[in-house]
Amino acid sequence: MKAGIVVFPGSNCDRDVFHVLKILGFESYYHFHKDKDVFKYKLIVLPGGFSYGDYLRAGAIAKFSPVMESIYKFIENEMGLVIGICNGFQILTEAQILEGALTKNLNNKFICKIVELKVINNDTPFTKFFEKGQIIRIPIAHSEGRFFHNKPDSLYQRKLVAFEYIDNPNGSVMNIAGIFNSKFNVLGLMPHPERRSEGILGEGSKDGYYIFKGIFEFLK
Repeated sequence: MKAGIVVFPGSNCDRDVFHVLKILGFESYYHFHKDKDVFKYKLIVLPGGFSYGDYLRAGAIAKFSPVMESIYKFIENEMGLVIGICNGFQILTEAQILEGALTKNLNNKFICKIVELKVINNDTPFTKFFEKGQIIRIPIAHSEGRFFHNKPDSLYQRKLVAFEYIDNPNGSVMNIAGIFNSKFNVLGLMPHPERRSEGILGEGSKDGYYIFKGIFEFLK
């Protein structure tokens, strides 16, 4: 089963994602952002980093990369799953694949630490291995991670909220840390599950691994 990890200029978490997907059994490839042929994959990952140096806004230039046109079609035709992590989430909101926007942290500083998340909707491929309301621990590392939506209640009504912060680190509206699209075949989140996918990486926990495991089990 093939997975494509899209590499933009400035991506820096692609190798971490590759490692986790390899453990699960994916046949993974680094996919250059100018290559439009994504239709051979069952999973597309937009990894973390600083695409195009985060000039203008995080993800604002990457949304114009040639690969994005194909990703739109991949999602619309329900050809597999897409996950955007940190900068990948920012790109997905800039491209209007996911609702809302990601702006400067409320304290205007880069934040790098492990945070606690509450699982809001566990009835999706991405969250199937969690219980609703379960508390998980995953690292964050961002300066533009404050999620904004002008009608956040509507996200809850449509069950599009994936995770909430327990102790909101960045000022995100209603503590939102990750959301789905309306087809539930796209997840965007600011925390880095690939950095919490092996027990050796911290506290013996691998909460992030189960996001990728859910993806793998759904697609296989």
